[in-house]
Amino acid sequence: MLLVGLTGGLASGKSLVGQALAALGCHLIEADRLGHEVLLPGGEAYEAAVREFGPGILEMDGTISRRKLAEEVFGKPDRLAALNRLVHPPVIRRQEELTAGFAAADPRGIVVVEAAILIETGRHRCFRKVILAVCRPEQQIERALRRDELSREEVLARLARQMPLEEKRKYADYIIDTSGAKEETLKQVQETYNSLRSIPQ
Repeated sequence: MLLVGLTGGLASGKSLVGQALAALGCHLIEADRLGHEVLLPGGEAYEAAVREFGPGILEMDGTISRRKLAEEVFGKPDRLAALNRLVHPPVIRRQEELTAGFAAADPRGIVVVEAAILIETGRHRCFRKVILAVCRPEQQIERALRRDELSREEVLARLARQMPLEEKRKYADYIIDTSGAKEETLKQVQETYNSLRSIPQ
């Protein structure tokens, strides 16, 4: 089994790349989705998060509001670190369980873990290869405005707090530029997949 990390910046196209790799036969694990799951009622981090950040982060139905939680930690490194301490361990456990299951079922398969802060957390060292999705900064802004219902100021603030894509390049084995047409991105994904398939396991 080949373990591959997939990362990028805000709205850089990593989800498109991940889905395309899955369509080619890779086993895709979305760390962001696992992060949402552990914060759902009954999830491993739910009760601890409510204790840590208070009932003000809850919606009327008892679920944690992602937007309210983001407001609690945004621009506050100590509060963000507290949230990460609650969320990351169960996410990593789930990720490892899924990886083990894929490895048992498909020993020569490729497992791709898509994670936004793979490099920032140092988790990139756990992977044989790292793929980075990139695009032009103005595209990140446009895509985030369309997708996330954020103001331009909020988008710029989030980008300012992320490791720049140019900095992330030095950690990547493969770089997929999503700036152009979807067909061009998919062509790069196919080439990357072919290269990954050629790696001895």
